[in-house]
Amino acid sequence: MVPGFLRRLLLSTGHADLQPEDARLAIASVLVMAARADGAYEAAEVAEIDRALMARFKLTAGQARGLREEGEAAEAEAIDIFQFSRAIKAAVPLEDRVGIIEELWRVILTDGMRDPLEDSLMRQMADRLGLSPMESALARQKVQGGGSIQA
Repeated sequence: MVPGFLRRLLLSTGHADLQPEDARLAIASVLVMAARADGAYEAAEVAEIDRALMARFKLTAGQARGLREEGEAAEAEAIDIFQFSRAIKAAVPLEDRVGIIEELWRVILTDGMRDPLEDSLMRQMADRLGLSPMESALARQKVQGGGSIQA
């Protein structure tokens, strides 16, 4: 399924070309990308991705695991985030994209550390999803709940 998914994302000319499952898989893929950005892909991050997918898409644990696994495969084959961010931007209303940024920050902050590569990814994601750096910073602060995270 993944090669066809990536081909569809790369060749799509707009919202009508994408299927609802494309946006779901794109979200799963960027969550995986966020978890892998620092070079470590830990069990706590995997659990956070599954939790996010279950909550966002009302999935069972098994369905979320399957979607995450598809996201892992798609992320491994991707060149960059463009195809994923474009699919998300086309399918998800602007006001809901902040929730995606919050989910990405939850995954990144799961290990209690922030890596420069993670920060770079988040700057790119916020920009490509049409959100401001301030919106991303507020989403991060909301996720942190006022706690301190090492930079």
